Amino acid sequence: MSTLVTDVDSSRMLKALRLAQKGLGTTSPNPPVGALIYAGDKLIGQGYHEKAGEDHAERRAVQDAINHGNGYLLKGATLYVTLEPCSSYGKTPPCTCVILQSGLARVVYGMQDPDERHRGRAKALLEAKGVQVCTGVQEEACSVFLRPWVYSLQTGLPWVTAKVGCTLDSRLVRLNERWISCKEALRFMHELRLQSDAILVGGTTVRTDDPALTIRTPISQVPACKQQPWRVVLTRDRSLLPANARLFTDSYAERTLVYERVEEFQAVLSELRDRYGVVRLMLECGGNLLRQFLEHGLVREWVQDIAPIICGGNASMIPGEDYLPNELHLSEVTIQQAGIDFILRGLVKS
Repeated sequence: MSTLVTDVDSSRMLKALRLAQKGLGTTSPNPPVGALIYAGDKLIGQGYHEKAGEDHAERRAVQDAINHGNGYLLKGATLYVTLEPCSSYGKTPPCTCVILQSGLARVVYGMQDPDERHRGRAKALLEAKGVQVCTGVQEEACSVFLRPWVYSLQTGLPWVTAKVGCTLDSRLVRLNERWISCKEALRFMHELRLQSDAILVGGTTVRTDDPALTIRTPISQVPACKQQPWRVVLTRDRSLLPANARLFTDSYAERTLVYERVEEFQAVLSELRDRYGVVRLMLECGGNLLRQFLEHGLVREWVQDIAPIICGGNASMIPGEDYLPNELHLSEVTIQQAGIDFILRGLVKS
């Protein structure tokens, strides 16, 4: 990290990171990025990447400054952005161009571009034109935030989050109730749907529960540009799925994808990433399919809603008498309360 970085820079980067969070669930396959522009102590423009194919955070921040009558302050100002600015042409011009055209004197970014083809290129281009560049500001926080996108970029697979709602005795089904989770926990889970690009279930879940798999009651306001997640069904035989299921008859039926007789889960995940731009995939499947994803080592994150209920029954979270081939552990574990439930969350490590 450059010695020119100050505590003010770190504070402003965290603010840009909070702004980037507004793009969660709408930018895939692009990363969610936030940007702020300061002229001295004055915030003159801000923006975040909202949707793939539209302006990036840097360009939106510059335009925001102009829209608010601060365009004359851009020359000599400082840009804070959570990820290294892009330096190549894609669906939009490179952000390094708008930085130079605006006369910004200093650029501070949190994380380098993980793509080796572009890593450090923006710094070299900008410094060659006399722009001061500071890197690695709040790098760890930016890296953690962008971890799913980086993983997807480097592997060609979606970041898979397993979401499980269970009782204290690890049961997935109650005797006479549809829901295990309390309403506050359900809102939390819908927030995860809001941040996801696709939700995956098995044929048994479709036949038994007739789920909608839509975003309905999240904690945050749903952005206007947010599409309902892709609903992905893995089944042995599509003809066994009920034709009147909500996934096939509601107004989002075109967002339902069915895969039959899947032998290679990784091939399905790769197609979801390449063809449908899925970076974040959430499993809301039953125990048998969940076990298979765990056995194949495809689950990256675990989110478990634990309801204070003991009900018995045979619908266990991980069915089968055999141990998993490899014991799995969670790291970076957090536990929070949602109503009367507890949400446990962590990264899956073998």
